Amino acid sequence: MDSILDSIKKMLGLADDYDAFDIDILIGINSALMTLNQCGIGPADGYVVTGRNNTWSDFLGSDRIDLEAVKMYVYVSTRMLFDPPASSSVASALENTKKELEWRLNVQVD
Repeated sequence: MDSILDSIKKMLGLADDYDAFDIDILIGINSALMTLNQCGIGPADGYVVTGRNNTWSDFLGSDRIDLEAVKMYVYVSTRMLFDPPASSSVASALENTKKELEWRLNVQVD
């Protein structure tokens, strides 16, 4: 699955044809992509996902970045904004995962 929106929706537990929350999810995705861009991942001039046609390969191009780590980072970031867990321990675990992925991706770019 190469569509950024569809893969994040799948990870959030939503069907790709269910579009009631697409705007909310896109905001989370684009916030995460902005952070990744500031870490040196993705196109130099930034990248905005507007719908199902935007793909991971469009975002990463020929970069040799770990695609699965990028997907996980975008998912965790989006999940924390779109559907934050009620449990503080789960929220803390997700936040720690997000920080670790951000650090590791940043190191990999350097």
